[in-house]
Amino acid sequence: MRRAPTILHLDMDAFYAAAEQAAKPSLRGKPVVVGGIGPRGVVATASYEARVFGVRSAMPTAQARRLCPNAAYLSPRFTLYRQVSDAVMELLRALSPLVEPLSLDEAFVDLEAGGVPAETAAARAVGERLRRDIRAVTGLTGSVGLAGAKMLAKIASEAAKPDGLVVIEPGTERELLGPMPVRTLPGVGPATAEALRRAGIHTVAETAEAGEAELVRLLGKAHGTGLYAMALGQDERPVVAERDAKSVSVEDTFEVDLTDRTRVRIEMLRLADRCVQRLRAAGRSGRTVVIKVRNYDFSTLTRSETLRGPTDDPAVVREAAVRLLETVDTTGGVRLLGVGVTGLADFTQEDLFAQMATERETEEAGGAAEPEEGTAAQPEAVVELPRRWYPGLDVVHEEFGAGWVQGSGVGRVTVRFETPWSAPGRVRTFAVDDPALRPGEPLTLLGGPDQSSAPAIRPKSVSAGGGSESAAGAEISRR
Repeated sequence: MRRAPTILHLDMDAFYAAAEQAAKPSLRGKPVVVGGIGPRGVVATASYEARVFGVRSAMPTAQARRLCPNAAYLSPRFTLYRQVSDAVMELLRALSPLVEPLSLDEAFVDLEAGGVPAETAAARAVGERLRRDIRAVTGLTGSVGLAGAKMLAKIASEAAKPDGLVVIEPGTERELLGPMPVRTLPGVGPATAEALRRAGIHTVAETAEAGEAELVRLLGKAHGTGLYAMALGQDERPVVAERDAKSVSVEDTFEVDLTDRTRVRIEMLRLADRCVQRLRAAGRSGRTVVIKVRNYDFSTLTRSETLRGPTDDPAVVREAAVRLLETVDTTGGVRLLGVGVTGLADFTQEDLFAQMATERETEEAGGAAEPEEGTAAQPEAVVELPRRWYPGLDVVHEEFGAGWVQGSGVGRVTVRFETPWSAPGRVRTFAVDDPALRPGEPLTLLGGPDQSSAPAIRPKSVSAGGGSESAAGAEISRR
């Protein structure tokens, strides 16, 4: 335990929702919920305006809609969130070489490793400067906790929300922790809390009073010993700059159960490609491919296959995922699919045996036969699924420029045309297959209006009154 509060914990405030409000002027100050938008979706983040109505992270979206029907429900845009996260992490690395990211919006920093004096005043000054820098660079806010241990710094940042800073002075830990519920301590989930509740233990103070021997009897040696130390305010865990990922995975939950075997296979292939993209972005390869299938009745199956060596070849991962899928009965309906890669490495080893097996299967199916002279080889038919315009996603229109999807249905899509640095924009509606409308990329929140307000394609004409109505779309509101 340190004698000065030189471990800093940063937690961005309602990160995904706040980023969406910053990117969409018409949503500022209004309830915003980011997450799965379908009937089976789950809330990832809710803005503070939505939390007033009881909306919380990990809540089913259907329940959130009942509590706050007038909120904007948006699909996540991780490209934007990673861009902002990278800028925030750079600010943290300027403070110290020891930065331990926990997620896109959360990290520990060892200030002493960055040369900050072991004094409360010096640590507080660094924390306040960090909050100002984050607001200046990203336009968003973050809450900062300072303490002599990681556990306490995280508790302090939670107490500082939103947009605040809390310092826990070393020596005051037990007095502060005592009345808090036992779930406050790291590693205490629902199962552990229930085991402690049955033993009459509800608060951190009661956990410490129970003694180490009793906690070991209830929870086992490792968990009981660690929990007792934390109940006393003792946390010797260091800030670790690099956290080695053990796996990379992606998954999707579908609004309607998939019963068509061809559609299930197509979705599995798409997930495999997304998984490899994440794998390559991390500069890693993997040896074991894992698929996850959740059936209509919530039963969940996993299958895995270990390759001869680590790979980041999308063809190899796709082949393995499809082979594994063939071992699972999906006739009753599939509500969730996932693909993951474990056994990560920093190098690749081509699986020549898998490629040779694929070639043999192709030859056996007659696919390797040469086309007859004078005839052209026919390309493989690709099943093209309808384009989905999810709320919140970026689009570009040839005439009106950059905007975002407010909603879609019955063959129409509604788009609000605005940018992070503009006034709240106008709304227009188009046919879902309008050739002038296409998916776009998020506009940056960093660097000010000179960098982010210009649309990817500038409008052909702009007038003070908004111009004449286009044949491709009609204005339906001016909020």
